[in-house]
Amino acid sequence: MPPPFTRPLIHAGIALGALGLVLAAGGPAQAHRPGPSARIIDTARGSGSVVSFTFDDGPNPADTRRLLSVLHRQRIQAVFCLWGDHVDEHPDLVRRIVAAGHTLCNHGMHHDDMSTWTPEQIRADLRETNAAIRRAVPGAVIPYFRAPYGSWGQTPAVAARLGMQPLGWRLAIADWETPGTEVLLSRLLEGVTPGAVVLMHDGGGDRGQTVDAVERAIPVLRSQGWRFTLP
Repeated sequence: MPPPFTRPLIHAGIALGALGLVLAAGGPAQAHRPGPSARIIDTARGSGSVVSFTFDDGPNPADTRRLLSVLHRQRIQAVFCLWGDHVDEHPDLVRRIVAAGHTLCNHGMHHDDMSTWTPEQIRADLRETNAAIRRAVPGAVIPYFRAPYGSWGQTPAVAARLGMQPLGWRLAIADWETPGTEVLLSRLLEGVTPGAVVLMHDGGGDRGQTVDAVERAIPVLRSQGWRFTLP
């Protein structure tokens, strides 16, 4: 047994050594944390009755503003897949989306079908879109990419190399058809399944029906035990 006056020094040395092992173990693990992959994800975080709301083709002044108000009142975070041309037209709305705590997604600069494009062409478009978003919100985090029309081609691998996870969906309520609020509400309530990422729109046309359907659907889903998470 060591002399009594040396015991505190030994104990301190052991504690510092243990701390060093923890830091050494934690450092490389964090440094090698895997980044985005080319796998297209379509699943909400969590287990059980979870669902993720995503909105494409914005920002669009009338409908994006109203949708943000609905989501704020209902305390829901969503993903907004931004069309680059619309970002340049309405940078203030991009700032409002970010200020409200929502997540951004790159949806292409001009909403082109990229399914036959080369990686170089895709990379140029995605970088241009990210640059537009970051002109509106310097330093914006853009964790996702969604291919316009769902025409993926070689975009998943390119997006992953640029630090964005390809984002798909399990349920699309086809709100581009503008079939009426009641139809959209029915498609949403009857089509949602546990873990689904839902594709809807706040831009690309008049999306008033979509906002109305979302506003009415959220309380119903909550009453049925659904929780709203990110992908």
